[in-house]
Amino acid sequence: MSVLDSIIEGVREDLARRRIPLAQLHEKLDNAPAVIDAHAGLRGDLISVIAEVKRSSPSKGALSSITNPGSLAEQYQSAGASVISVLTEERRFKGSLADLETVRSAVSIPVLRKDFMVDEYQFYEARAYGADVVLLIVAALSSHQLRDYYEMATELGMASLIEVHTPAELEQAMEINPRIIGINSRNLKTLEVDQKAFAQLLPEIPADVIRVAESGISQRSEVEAAERFGADAILVGEALVRSGDPISTLQTLRGL
Repeated sequence: MSVLDSIIEGVREDLARRRIPLAQLHEKLDNAPAVIDAHAGLRGDLISVIAEVKRSSPSKGALSSITNPGSLAEQYQSAGASVISVLTEERRFKGSLADLETVRSAVSIPVLRKDFMVDEYQFYEARAYGADVVLLIVAALSSHQLRDYYEMATELGMASLIEVHTPAELEQAMEINPRIIGINSRNLKTLEVDQKAFAQLLPEIPADVIRVAESGISQRSEVEAAERFGADAILVGEALVRSGDPISTLQTLRGL
């Protein structure tokens, strides 16, 4: 079993534990905050940043306690982040839907639910808790699931960040005519990072698609390299939560 398979197994178990009747979830959905469009903010004169609220990871273990995710999100927003990413996976990343709801109420920019979306229920759940964007990991989905989930997210008003790591996954992603594609330099099956993925795949994405470089970015020089390959945005978590000064770190990554 790969690392990705193991994570998904845990996600399904946790989902089964917390699942409530759809009618009850729809009540919460009816009272969810209005969707904030994420697309416009991910293009600009400077590199855009999806800044992540991230306590832990399977590859690095504990990163930061983050006792107040709302306050951290406010700092990200004040430093110029375009989107706040919130980990909601519980076992490996120590996140929660409560974090998502807290962050949504603390900021006025779009919020991404960062999780392993493998069940239709999770999309209603994401919107009910305030998500404006969801993550769809091509490596975790069949072509049929990818298309269905993308359409479902769109119908609920949410944007989708389509994440790929290989040329084959990028080809699969392009079949659904996505608006945002993320190149993850981390292989989720092994957790190894290879930033050559940026050089290989970012230039292959059409210019009308928002291109995001994900994972392994901690220095301005790495941001500049991703930009040269065509990145419109970066997704950063570890470098921010470990820095001790997320505002300054985020601004440095943007070149300010």
